[in-house]
Amino acid sequence: MKLEEMVRRLENFGYIKSRQVKKAMLKVDRKDFVPEEYKDLAYADQPLPIPGNVTISAPHMHAILLEELELKKGMKVLEIGFGSGILLAYIAEIVGKKGMVFGVEINKQAFEFGKKNLEKYGYENVKIFLKDGKKGLPEFAPYDRIVCSAAAKRIYDEWIQQLKTNGILITPLGTHYQTLVKLKKAKKGIERKFITEVAFVPLE
Repeated sequence: MKLEEMVRRLENFGYIKSRQVKKAMLKVDRKDFVPEEYKDLAYADQPLPIPGNVTISAPHMHAILLEELELKKGMKVLEIGFGSGILLAYIAEIVGKKGMVFGVEINKQAFEFGKKNLEKYGYENVKIFLKDGKKGLPEFAPYDRIVCSAAAKRIYDEWIQQLKTNGILITPLGTHYQTLVKLKKAKKGIERKFITEVAFVPLE
């Protein structure tokens, strides 16, 4: 299978809905974000192991996250638990050079793997940090969007505090069985939407 075929399938199944997500997923080659021994499975719609005893999510999950984030040019975005780095790369493509993308990762092996992968693309609008994502990344707050790519037991106050008004936060919520939750920080309070059932590695 080729990258173009993977993207076409995601589009046909309705995971990719917008031109900007399609463009980003064609520009960033998933093969650059999986370990050498899994290159032949890079375009299969399944999670794959990466260093640090964690995984890179299936392509359809990345498409879901990208569409639900409602990204726009120039936005400032934080990803918690960036793993392979691929979602940071997709987001960087969509928000463009005027946008900024930040990533935190607590797992040192995953961090080094993701860093090496991102270096292949030379993004100047991506900054990554080896640290605990439960506290977010206050030094660069507030963010237009926050996405957590690991299963959280709860929504941390720090994440909400670091989100702009009308900002969107997406995270898998739960332990063994998780729900992908989308929160919008509206002026009148938090609006919550349940997207789908998921299985992510735990945040802690």
